[in-house]
Amino acid sequence: MRVDGRDIPVTGSLLQPLTRRTSDIIRVVLAALWLAVVVAGSLITRPEWLALERSVSYIVGFLDPDQSNLIYLIYGLAILAVPFALLVELIVRRQWKLLAGFAAAGVVAVLLLSITGTGLSAPKWHLQVPDRLDTFVSQFLDDPRWIAMIAAMITVSSPWLPTRPRRWMWFVLLAFAPIHLVVSLVVPARAMLGLAVGWLVGAVIVLLVGTPALEVPLEAAARVLARRGYQVTAFSVVRPAGPGPLVLNATVDGPERSLVIDMYGRNQRSHGALRILWRWLTFRSSETAALHGSMHRAVEHRALMTLAINDLGLSAHAPVAVAALDRGWMLYAHTCPKGMPINELPSDVLPAVWTSLSALHAQQISHGELRPTEIRIANGTALFTGFAAAEYGASDAQIHSDVAQLLVSTTALFGAQVAVRAAIDTIGEAAVLSASSRIIKSAMPSGLRAAFPDWGAAVSAARAEVGVQTGRDRIQAEQLTRFSRNQIIQLVLLVALVYVAYPFISQVPTFFSQLRTANWWWALFGFAASTLTYVGTAAALWACASGTVKFGNLVIMQVANTFAATTTPARIGGLALSVRFLQKGGLGAVRATAAVALQQAVQVITHVSLLLIFSVLAGTSANLGHIVPDPTVLYLLAGIGVGIVGTCLLVPKLRGWLRDSLRPQLQEVLRELAALARDPKRFSIIILGCAALTLGQALALWGSVEAFGGGTTFITVTIVTMIGGTLASAAPTPGGVGAVEAALIGGLAAFGLPAEIAVPAVLLYRVLTCWLPVFVGWWTMRWLTARDLI
Repeated sequence: MRVDGRDIPVTGSLLQPLTRRTSDIIRVVLAALWLAVVVAGSLITRPEWLALERSVSYIVGFLDPDQSNLIYLIYGLAILAVPFALLVELIVRRQWKLLAGFAAAGVVAVLLLSITGTGLSAPKWHLQVPDRLDTFVSQFLDDPRWIAMIAAMITVSSPWLPTRPRRWMWFVLLAFAPIHLVVSLVVPARAMLGLAVGWLVGAVIVLLVGTPALEVPLEAAARVLARRGYQVTAFSVVRPAGPGPLVLNATVDGPERSLVIDMYGRNQRSHGALRILWRWLTFRSSETAALHGSMHRAVEHRALMTLAINDLGLSAHAPVAVAALDRGWMLYAHTCPKGMPINELPSDVLPAVWTSLSALHAQQISHGELRPTEIRIANGTALFTGFAAAEYGASDAQIHSDVAQLLVSTTALFGAQVAVRAAIDTIGEAAVLSASSRIIKSAMPSGLRAAFPDWGAAVSAARAEVGVQTGRDRIQAEQLTRFSRNQIIQLVLLVALVYVAYPFISQVPTFFSQLRTANWWWALFGFAASTLTYVGTAAALWACASGTVKFGNLVIMQVANTFAATTTPARIGGLALSVRFLQKGGLGAVRATAAVALQQAVQVITHVSLLLIFSVLAGTSANLGHIVPDPTVLYLLAGIGVGIVGTCLLVPKLRGWLRDSLRPQLQEVLRELAALARDPKRFSIIILGCAALTLGQALALWGSVEAFGGGTTFITVTIVTMIGGTLASAAPTPGGVGAVEAALIGGLAAFGLPAEIAVPAVLLYRVLTCWLPVFVGWWTMRWLTARDLI
């Protein structure tokens, strides 16, 4: 590189990776979205747009035919001249490499709009309005291929063009829409399509070939440093541009022998803006740093923070220059860092690190990204570098975040025990405990996560070690994001509930008209019977957990369980909620899972036993063909089950999961079943609780049937409830919505109950046992979450 008559060698790659051109990616995405909008508008709302355009044209179309013809002709000449003007501009500026992209953009855009079902179509010059000026030039306005070609060429050339010519060319191209309206025409849909296609083609080509921002203005950087008294003799690339700046070492003649040059391009600006927007959308306002209006302000902030920290004697380097360069680049030059990074030193340097960080915090300054490479030791003092995320006048949250980051960084380097002990000995147990709630994954910045391959394990280890050394059994995690994981899960469940409830909602008018004839005393009896299921299930689970949780809270959890089970297929959410509740009650993960599995196993045994007993009591005269599947279906289900078992046995990962995860839980369940055989009291509670669930559901359905006139016995209803509920439990819909209703109605019909009684009875039963508890369960679930019970 030659600058002002001097040759300055440059070593290393200056090119930025393609995947990091954030601004070019954004341009492609916006162009694709615009094309989708144009296509959707042409297919769906084109008649409405035509009517609107005609109305606007009548308002603004004040020209007579001769004036319209003249304007149309002049604008046609302008459109015809645009690509040639672009070509001349590129040749004058000697952009020879761009000519290939310029030509490719035009050819691709024209070809894309020339493809038809029969092959390529040649341009057809015509006008659909007979009183328009019928000339060759004016017809360029109506051909989408010409519009697409110009849009693609301007898009490809824009990054290399000066601002004023670029704006004038876009103005001339985009003026075709108001020109059509002024001359009393509608805007051709095909011209809008050509504009969208051309922009997308040009954006893709720019992404592939790059932009001028990738041409690093090192000549301007050398001149800026020369004005500061540093004559550059050589540049070497330390780190190519990517998510962060392009970092170079500059060998100079001046007060320093070498400098570090950080250069920020357009892509860093757009990438940083997207990152800030994402953090603003996902994190609370107190967790996000102040927004910078431009790249200049962001770089200037970093330099000013370096000056402030350097005045405290805690900065490893000093700023030299901040300047705006050509093509949107920003330069930040500083001296080379002093000292050695702590990742190259033993753990006895940790007290010095915590002392320096405390000195920063005493001046209400936070660092914001305490990676090991940003912490150095010089003459026994810990110094800091970076400061891109530093804040002056930092809040308590930012100071606590610094402590949490340093705990994680030092844990990853020296181990959790050494790191936490050094922190407690230096800054005190209270400061460590205050910051420990932020030792969570969401509080760690991206730079720190990238510094350690296993950073998640370091977070967990640091958090656990703080609890051990401070004697805290549990450290409450701080919620940094606007929505917690539990809130997102609850929102998804609520949306699922609305979705699955829609078929029932559509039947509400008819159902309400039938309720006028219902016997409300029997309906009240059904509701009371349905509450028996919560008490019975809670008693069974309480006995399975050996009475280690409060029975009252367990009954309340069963109401919330209704919401979780109804909004998930196969009632998986209810099982997960039960396990979570037992874990919060003090049981380990394996023990809690085994307790729930034990309760489910006894429930199945009790259910089958009751089904056999009531089938014997009912006799064999009932026709169960309506609710028992066809043998082919049963064979198919059995074949699927055998296939799943075979797959689990043949696939190594699945086999390992069966051996390491499922087998211990099955062994625990078998041990509990063996223990139940030796404990009659506990065994009786579980059996009675499981029986209460089945019989409570049967009583609720029987009460609903009697509310609409009855016509069948309790034994019959019990058989229908057990068989229909079992078959419907395999349905993939959340809560078995649709399948439960169909199975119960079919079962009652099989025993001779008329449809005018069976249908409203089943709907009332579902209201009492499903829909009313579901809405109460939503608030109950929030109540349990607020009290940290789930």
